[in-house]
Amino acid sequence: MAYPITVAPAPVSLSSVATPVPSVPPARPDRPPVQEVRSANCMIPVLKSPQDYQGFRISPEDKNRIAIVFDPSHADISLAVCVEIFDPGGHTPRHRHPRAAEMFWILKGEGQVFCDGKSAPLRTGDSVMVPPNGNHALYNNSNQRLYALCIMVPNEDFIELVRHGIPIDLDAEDLAVLRGLGSGPLGGSFGKA
Repeated sequence: MAYPITVAPAPVSLSSVATPVPSVPPARPDRPPVQEVRSANCMIPVLKSPQDYQGFRISPEDKNRIAIVFDPSHADISLAVCVEIFDPGGHTPRHRHPRAAEMFWILKGEGQVFCDGKSAPLRTGDSVMVPPNGNHALYNNSNQRLYALCIMVPNEDFIELVRHGIPIDLDAEDLAVLRGLGSGPLGGSFGKA
């Protein structure tokens, strides 16, 4: 049996379709500015380090804080990427996102997740996906901090809610965990000491 042969179109040079964007000032003085190049197919990624993350506490009485990693302003896409840091006894209120799926990956610590009447323990390396409209909450029921990477798509104004909170600085323990210097989800210590 003969199969028709199709010829792929000739490759297009990125420089012929790319639009240079002005340099982004360096987030840290030890790094050169990042030159973004956008095209219909490619965008050079945005590079950030933990000391670049913006920290917030939504309400003064909260025992958890949120470090924004990426938001819709970084990629013209409706997403929220943050690290939620729960002090012992900290938790999110039970809530739901009508259109957004939300994923949590436990970077360090232990806690409990509740969703639609079910609960499960969470430990370092565990992940949980909450579907749109799932009534959920995370609790830190341990005596140490709980760090959870959170990715929510679409954003559903979550980042805007966080930014209306109280700006806070991340402390040395937070920065060490976010740099991967603590015990992490890959088992044992990872990153540079």
